[in-house]
Amino acid sequence: MADAGVDDRLAAAVAAASRESYAGIVAALIRVTGDWALAEDCAQEALTLALTRWPADGVPANPGGWLMTVARNRAVDVLRRASVERRKLRELAALTPTGPAPGPAGEGEIVDDRLRLVFTCCHPALSLEARVALTLRTVCGVPTADIARAFLVTESTMTRRLTRARTRIATAGIPYRVPTGPMLAERLPGVLAVLYLLFTRGYDADGEPAFADEAIRLARLLDRLMPAQPEAAGLLALFLLQHSRREARRDRDGNLLTLDRQDRSRWDHAAIAEGLAVLARAAPDGPYALQARIAACHATAASVEATDWVAIAEAYDRLARSQRSPVIELNRAVAHGYAHGPAAGLVLLAAARAGGALDGYPLAVAAEAELTARQGDRDRAAALFRRAADAHSGAERRALLERADQLS
Repeated sequence: MADAGVDDRLAAAVAAASRESYAGIVAALIRVTGDWALAEDCAQEALTLALTRWPADGVPANPGGWLMTVARNRAVDVLRRASVERRKLRELAALTPTGPAPGPAGEGEIVDDRLRLVFTCCHPALSLEARVALTLRTVCGVPTADIARAFLVTESTMTRRLTRARTRIATAGIPYRVPTGPMLAERLPGVLAVLYLLFTRGYDADGEPAFADEAIRLARLLDRLMPAQPEAAGLLALFLLQHSRREARRDRDGNLLTLDRQDRSRWDHAAIAEGLAVLARAAPDGPYALQARIAACHATAASVEATDWVAIAEAYDRLARSQRSPVIELNRAVAHGYAHGPAAGLVLLAAARAGGALDGYPLAVAAEAELTARQGDRDRAAALFRRAADAHSGAERRALLERADQLS
């Protein structure tokens, strides 16, 4: 009978090799063959073979290189049977096995391939939802079933969406490259927006935590490969500072805990330190850097009472000037409510709601409830919390109802 501990270690080794090498293998095969489905199938077959071979042969010294060799050989077999032109076969044969960790930009084609893959998946010709799904599937190697569950659709529906996205890339002639010059400045915000949405889908109370992990991994890659882009650093800093609270966000029963109730000793202080160091390299007024500075105020405060709400309110003022949106205005109102009193916050909240942009948005109702409670009208605040809970489910609904009960 197999040793369960050994099986677990082998599965962990395959998972680690997949995280480090999957995107590079897929990217290299796409570059040579131009066939997205073939590249993904060969990478998946290599991982499957590793689960079969490694228990008997042991984990190879270079797991990423082993996977690349197997995937490359599989692609050669498929293309040979399909009588594809000899040039592609020669290029495939020239692909060299790579180590598990990417090097600095310019030190190996596999690094360039990964970056090209990210920019191709995030091309503006695709819908935002398609960009996120394709990034999860192709760059992160997330199973289609898991992506479908996150998007609340069936696996067959998600498979069709991914196929349409790949077809769109092929038929529209979307180039498999990282743009340069002015086009890079134009395209980079779209890539950052995809990673931001990916992180949000993982960080939300009832989201998939692995998606947040993948967003952080991709943000690290982007920051490492594009050190001259300070907003890439701002995005990574924001992710690290936000994610540092992950382990403290729920109690033992799985209930969501607000900042004032979290055990700050459980925060990931190494991630906070790293986030602050990355933030020092970020653009001073970039939208992600400003959000990271807000997160840093929370992460470095010993308690809610010690939080520098004035600095947070000022950061939201700057953010609202550069990137106006109803949600930013909502958060700005809450920050001013803590910095300058609930009455000031309610005035700004009323202004944010003018025009109906926040109508039906449950977080706006919850924000009004919190400011109303701090102003002393507990009965109205409790009613507002219950109204906000009606639009939620899971952990967020329980947290809002618990807050209403406390006020009642």
